[in-house]
Order: sequence, then structure tokens, then C-alpha cells
Amino acid sequence: MKNNYSKLLHKYIPGGAHTYSKGDDQFPSNAPKILIKGKGSKVYDSVGNCFIDYGMGLRSVNIGYAEKNIINAAIKDIKKGNNLSRPTLTELSAARTLINLIKRADMVKFTKNGSSAVTAAVKLARAYTGKKKILICKQHPFFSYDDWFIGSTEITKGIPREIINLTMGFSYNKIEELKNIIKKNKNQIACLVTEAVTTECPKIKNMSGCCNKLICDRNYKKSNHFLKQVQRICNQNNIIFILDEMITGFRWDLRGAQNFFNITPDISTFGKAMANGFSLAAVCGKKKIMKLGAINEKNKERVFLLSTTHGAEMASFGAFIESVKFMKKNNVIKKNGKYAETLIKKGNIISEKIGVLDYFKFYGPVYNPNYVCLNEDKEQSLEYKTLFMQEMIKNGVLMPYISISYRHTEKDLKKTLSAIEKSLIVYKQAINSGIDKYLIGSSIKPVFRKYN
Repeated sequence: MKNNYSKLLHKYIPGGAHTYSKGDDQFPSNAPKILIKGKGSKVYDSVGNCFIDYGMGLRSVNIGYAEKNIINAAIKDIKKGNNLSRPTLTELSAARTLINLIKRADMVKFTKNGSSAVTAAVKLARAYTGKKKILICKQHPFFSYDDWFIGSTEITKGIPREIINLTMGFSYNKIEELKNIIKKNKNQIACLVTEAVTTECPKIKNMSGCCNKLICDRNYKKSNHFLKQVQRICNQNNIIFILDEMITGFRWDLRGAQNFFNITPDISTFGKAMANGFSLAAVCGKKKIMKLGAINEKNKERVFLLSTTHGAEMASFGAFIESVKFMKKNNVIKKNGKYAETLIKKGNIISEKIGVLDYFKFYGPVYNPNYVCLNEDKEQSLEYKTLFMQEMIKNGVLMPYISISYRHTEKDLKKTLSAIEKSLIVYKQAINSGIDKYLIGSSIKPVFRKYN
């Protein structure tokens, strides 16, 4: 059976996994087909191989796999019944924990995944403004599996044209372009949805990109950067400013990247790392908007916001509350950032030493590091990314992207840097002699593609 796991997964699960980001087409042919368990910074496959993991549950694990205190907190709440017939004290405690952290939010509604949370935010925005159109940042890859977003990608099959036409894209750090789009669609835009940052930080005057430092040397608190300009434009045009903090939340700042960049979104969405891998997401924001989902406002037309049977599972709430305690006590965010800063710096030194820095480079903010793979013509290449991932796996490291956890150790870093050096030697050979000699199997593919 061990050799048939991939076939069995595709036999019983459309796509072979419950999120497309875990699919076979996102990994090289030598990647483990199925994982058995994770512990700390490691994952283990069905034949006993151990890998240092930088996927960390699609960035949902920022402390470590199977963290004892968090598991115990979840089990404690499971023993209370996990899911009861009325709201629970654990549910209230989780709500108060989040609102006390996110000072720019007055109310919160929990759910089980980020897509539902962002869609709920969009619904609130449309209800509050009475407008239909949605603005999304084109450089930010994923906001929801729902029609309003997927219709903006290549995969439009099954989505009505009327819905597709309601979503428009704007470019990150290009404020004049955004202004022009809003001007052309005046009084039609309900909301603007963006992440705070992915691989590029908000632009300050003519300064963009990222400083790659643990302690940022740019004064985002006081400067009139891109996100503050977005916020101002939204306020001026009665557009609800929705900040998606699925990735930045609990990785940049315990109070969210919104605190780091000193912005005040109307609605924020959180998920992924908030409960160290347990399924929990949230939409939170200003009371005047969030209360549209209430049931105690007499003679007010209702918004059917979120209603999920398992949205109030106590296990995930218990894990969230304990995760926040752990992050506060152990300064998780700073430790993870320091690890990433070292990885970026030393990884690029290795790349330069081997002579491929023009083709392979680590970059981006330390709280969301990344790497870029270029081909012989210095163009971004999925083939070369596949080759790099393939060689890293050969050396015991799973690195589809870079997500750091508290349980990544100095020993892990040393082994990772060694794997990078060995992998980049092969990368250079491929640049010089052609990738076909070194890449085994198919290249990874874009998630959002029209055809298989």
C-alpha cells in the first residue's frame, strides 16, 4: 500500500488533498506522498524519513507541531464536551482574548477557515455600503475559495459572469493606479481587500522593497506609507477597508501587522497561526459594521453573517488562548524573525559563493521570508523552483516556501544551510548545462491555472 498512497488519495479525494496547495502539482516528484506525523519543526513520511519542514501546515503552525501545552489546552476543552448547545465560556474567553489583542476591533465572529472569514467581511461591507463592487490586490495570491474571488483568477468554470465582473484588481504600492480605478468606479465600490504585506513592504515615498532586517529601519508608525494612503482613500470614498491578516497575523506582531504599520482597517480577518494549527479563523472589526450580524437590534434588517455548527468548537478556542499565552511568554515572533534573518543572510552568502546569486536569492521581510528562482535568462522559473525543492528534499529539508516556527533550532538551521549549499551546486550545474539533465519528473504548476 505504501507505494500507492498517491493513487489512493486521488481516488477518494478530488485533487488528492483538501487544499490545492498540498497537491502533487505543487511539489517535485521526490516529495513525500503522504505524511504520518509532525513534531516540533519536523515531519515524518510513511517509510520513516524525517524532514525539517518550512511549510509548517501552510503557515498555520508558528510555534511547533504537537506542542504539548497547546495540545493539553485543547484536550482540556474537548473533555468539557467540545461543542455544546449554547455559547460556552471558552468561546467568550476566546472572543475577549482576540478583542483585547486587536485594539482596532470591537467585535469578532469566529469560523473554521480563512475563506469564510474574508467572504463574511465582504458581505458586511456590501450590506453596510449598499454597493456591489470589490477591489482586491492583484499581487496577493489568495483571499477565498468563494466565487467573488475565484472569479478573478483563471479558474472561472462554474462562476456566473455577473459575479466575475464585480471584482477588480489593483497593484500593491501603486497608489495613483488605485486612485484612478476608484475614480472610474465612483460610488460603486463596497470594499477594498488586501494583505498588509507579502514579499514587499508598503512604499514610503520612493522607498519600496524590504530592508530584510529583524528590527525594521523604516518609521512606519509615523510615515505616510502606502497602506495609510489606502486607508485614507477608502475613508474618503466610503469604501470599507478590509485587511486580510491570515498570514501576517501572529507572525508580524501579536496585535497584527496593522499595529506594526499603524493602520486602522474597518474589518480584519485572521486565521492560520492564531491557534498553532488548530482550525480557527476570525472576522473582526468596528462595531458599527460588525453589529449588522446581530440579532438584538430591533426593527433592523438582518445580515446572515456566519453560522457554522463547528465554528464554536472549544478545542480550537482552547488552543488559541494557550497559543497567545505561549507567544507572549516566549517572545515567539522575535525569535522566529531572528532565525529567518540569519537564514536569509547566510543563505545568500552561500548563493554568492557558489556563483548563482543572480539566479537564486532569499529575500523579503523576516516575518515572511521567501526565495526566488530564475532560469538561464534570469526569468522567474517554476522549473528551477522545482529543482531547488527536489534537491532540498534529497538533503532532508522540505521547503516549498519559508515558514518559521519557534521549534526550529540552531541545529535545524545548520542542516538547512548545508542542504542549501548542496542544492545550489546542482542548481549551478543546471544553469550551465541545462535543467533537463537534473530535474526528475514534472515541474510544479501554478495553483490558479485554467487547465490541468
